[in-house]
Amino acid sequence: MKKIISGKVREVYEVSEDRLAIVTTDRISAFDVILPTPITDKGKVLNSLSSFWFSYTKDIVKNHMVSEDQADMPEELRGPEFEGRTILVKKLKMLPFEFIVRGYLFGSMWKEYQKTGGFCGTKLPEGMKQAEKLPEPLLTPSIKAEEGHDVNVSFEYMAEKLGEEMAQKVCDTALSLYKRCYDYAFERGIIIADTKFEFGLDENGELVVGDEVLTPDSSRFWSREAYKVGVSPESFDKQYLRDWLTENGLDGKTPPPELPEEVVQRTREKYLECRERLVTKG
Repeated sequence: MKKIISGKVREVYEVSEDRLAIVTTDRISAFDVILPTPITDKGKVLNSLSSFWFSYTKDIVKNHMVSEDQADMPEELRGPEFEGRTILVKKLKMLPFEFIVRGYLFGSMWKEYQKTGGFCGTKLPEGMKQAEKLPEPLLTPSIKAEEGHDVNVSFEYMAEKLGEEMAQKVCDTALSLYKRCYDYAFERGIIIADTKFEFGLDENGELVVGDEVLTPDSSRFWSREAYKVGVSPESFDKQYLRDWLTENGLDGKTPPPELPEEVVQRTREKYLECRERLVTKG
């Protein structure tokens, strides 16, 4: 099959003029480096979470998913190794931005706030602490850098590229998605601190959410029970892995290190518990 993209985690294949198949692997990356040790079942967790959220939010915005039934997949992708990790999706004309919704003061936002008192041109209240909840969720668009980390841009820059109406529609949609899913997750013991969305346009020019949504790879998921302002909260995403790499002086190292079995299993447990809380529990 014709491979369109081989990303850090996903393999994307062309099925027809208007369809793609996306296979979510067990690869894991940290600090923009793909690690050599896979996390067993990670791809299935990401796939099932995205599928759940697509269904849960379809009244807010259309999504790109056509089917997750293996019988609908091309013959090449019907083997047992693809089960539970492959979806058939619509081709979209993707917008050239990533749309990050931030609900808490953390990560790069916390670092910039300490220096400037704001983030991406938005002034924030004085005296806020690390991991504190923001007065309102904030959308911060970014663009892919040719090398290294993504670059945050202003709403005005985005509006210049997309047009004022489309930029505002994307902003409103991303915030609506975040708020709906935040409330759902909070009831199940998970705080969605921030998350990334990607949008595209379908054949009719309508806005559609694509890629993955609200997974531990595209979001920060914190334990509601263990959450405290002023410290790095216990997480259900790959922050545990990032912290381990940092503590051992391995963050961003190339070639990347093999992961110890204990770290692999602990990371796997966090992904599985995330799915258990969000999808399995009633």
